[in-house]
Amino acid sequence: MNRRIFLLTTSGLVMAGPVRADDRTFYTPGLAETAMQAGEVVILDFWASWCSTCAAQERVIAALMAENAVYGQKIRFIVVDWDQYGDGDLSRALKIPRRSTLVALKGQQEIGRIVAGTDAAEIKALFDAALAVAG
Repeated sequence: MNRRIFLLTTSGLVMAGPVRADDRTFYTPGLAETAMQAGEVVILDFWASWCSTCAAQERVIAALMAENAVYGQKIRFIVVDWDQYGDGDLSRALKIPRRSTLVALKGQQEIGRIVAGTDAAEIKALFDAALAVAG
């Protein structure tokens, strides 16, 4: 592939932003905390628009959710903007080390987490673990 075409294409993808699945919502203070207090199964996606690892995770997440609609039906997906809330109460309470962290919870109980992982099998395993406790 021509280097110039490659650079133009990839920069266009970066500028377009991450792929977002319809079943996820952006965090606002109290949103995740209320869901957790209600005992919901939640996956928190600590994300930044400029993060290449986050973008890779987003592609995997979108593909997994397209393959299995049950994820979006039984699990609540909440995207936490790292630039806004990375140093916030939720991040501190959950000891989130960095952006590109995915955390699955049922209520206050952590099911599992992935830090900077982009492997589809690893993310699917986290989603499947969350789905198993969702019933």
